[in-house]
Amino acid sequence: MYIPDAQPIINEPALIIKNKKILVIADTHIGIESELIEKGMNVQSQTKNMINHLLKICKKHKPREIILLGDVKHNIPSSTFHERRDVKIFLETLQEICPVHILPGNHDGNINKICPEKIKIHPSDGLIIDNIGFIHGHRWPANKIMQCDLIVMAHTHPTIMLTDRREYKTFEPCWIRTKFIKNKLKEKYPNSNTPNLLVLPAFNPLCGGIAVNREGINGPIGKITDLVNAKIFLLDGTDIGKVKNIK
Repeated sequence: MYIPDAQPIINEPALIIKNKKILVIADTHIGIESELIEKGMNVQSQTKNMINHLLKICKKHKPREIILLGDVKHNIPSSTFHERRDVKIFLETLQEICPVHILPGNHDGNINKICPEKIKIHPSDGLIIDNIGFIHGHRWPANKIMQCDLIVMAHTHPTIMLTDRREYKTFEPCWIRTKFIKNKLKEKYPNSNTPNLLVLPAFNPLCGGIAVNREGINGPIGKITDLVNAKIFLLDGTDIGKVKNIK
């Protein structure tokens, strides 16, 4: 899957903006373990694993900046002590590599009170770099975002549900690439461009996800997205095809 200047990293839930050397990841949901433990699951914190995973990616791709595309933390409205500690450790580690940007998601209430001082927190309705608009996806983007050539979004935790001959279902994390339904786009954003939309998979493996061939794209922007013609790619780059052809 190739999109000019914005290239998903093969076998990783991460995006690299090549000309700027910006690494983009989404939905780390630090602290999600506490919710899963309350539901009776025996899980360990993923923070150390995610840090090591990111360090490995950064060593290979040497980013100059990192964008965290929302839902850095998990628990709302308040955070546990362990979550606040882990978020701080996570961000301080990344900050030692290069500058870090956060576009707050719906789970990031009061993230500014946890962040190290030099972390750059942007408005949640979007950030533009080189005609690429970045959003988390839980609210409508700013008008200027819709005038970009490409919009990069998180929030959905996209997966694809695959069913074999015995009706056994598996769920694979995936990338979504699509456009918008023109009349609905112009109704909501009269001065918009005709941008492509790229939806990132969640970085935290405990997040689960939404089966896009069953449930669509989460968030308000999903209402104006051309889902049936959306193309699906697995993390290894395999082109699964369009949603309308995937059962």
